[in-house]
Amino acid sequence: MSYDALLWLSFGGPEGPDEVMPFLENVTRGRGVPPQRLAEVAEHYQHFGGVSPINRLNREAIAAVEKELAAHGIDLPVYFGNRNWRPMAEDTVARMAADGVRRALVFPTSAYGGYSACRQYDEDIERARAAVGDNAPELTKLRQFFDHPLFVSSFADAVRAAHQGLDGARTVFTAHSVPDSADKAAGPPEEGGRRYSRQIAEAARLVAAEAGIAEYDVVWQSRSGPPRIPWLEPDIVDHIGTLHARGVKSVVVCPVGFVSDHLEVVWDLDNEAAERAARLGMGFARAATPNADPRFAELVVELVREHLADAPVRKLSGFPAAGCTVDGAPCAIGCCRPAR
Repeated sequence: MSYDALLWLSFGGPEGPDEVMPFLENVTRGRGVPPQRLAEVAEHYQHFGGVSPINRLNREAIAAVEKELAAHGIDLPVYFGNRNWRPMAEDTVARMAADGVRRALVFPTSAYGGYSACRQYDEDIERARAAVGDNAPELTKLRQFFDHPLFVSSFADAVRAAHQGLDGARTVFTAHSVPDSADKAAGPPEEGGRRYSRQIAEAARLVAAEAGIAEYDVVWQSRSGPPRIPWLEPDIVDHIGTLHARGVKSVVVCPVGFVSDHLEVVWDLDNEAAERAARLGMGFARAATPNADPRFAELVVELVREHLADAPVRKLSGFPAAGCTVDGAPCAIGCCRPAR
């Protein structure tokens, strides 16, 4: 099947102080998050001048992918759209339609399954196409890539680099926490759900094995819900305290759940987790995310070539190569629906 373009679909982030609260209101609309909590999160953004690095990092990654596409002789323009902030997916898909795009691939900037990591991108596609109407291009979302060899090797090299100078450091993998009920609902019931947390655990196992690390921990970060609702635990900051109590002298944190150094990495890890370790007198290093690694662009183009040239599907685990959709139709009936 032929395709006319590639849509780079991401989360979005503010690019100035006045954009922070409108952005956060978009992110939390309909979730009953109190204004006080939004104000607290807004302060994290204002710490960086009201600018999240995510849009810049996406543009840099897109530029690298465009070069990689050209190197393979693939003439595929790349469009950029977001779920929560400009450029919004609806506006980008409208521009694609105006440019004559009839069929496009979609790269979502998440390697994993689950509701917000996968299915919500299906909803973004469906919403954007509905906003454009009958002229909207057909959109086919690329598969999950948490176990792709290039993704794993990039993180493994980053972990090895972070361990330099920290003898005997404990390796801790971290990913964005989600409500426990949402994780239970992630994946077809016959698979037992929990696709998100199981994929995170598998990615950590693969990275640790390639980095030559026998013992490690998998923890969570960035929870935002009310305390009465159980989320995946333990939290990274709490876990650092636990490690200290066990006599661990230093820690290397690998944000295996993220593809780039956006705000929840640079604030929650480089500030809060690092400060907790410093107060306890522990050594701390954070492994880099893949976004700036040339292998990330290679990975994206490999996923594209699976559709354009029947390139082999490269995976390091036995998990299904899930995630592909057409026009937002889910890859499995009832897969990863949001829990009530």
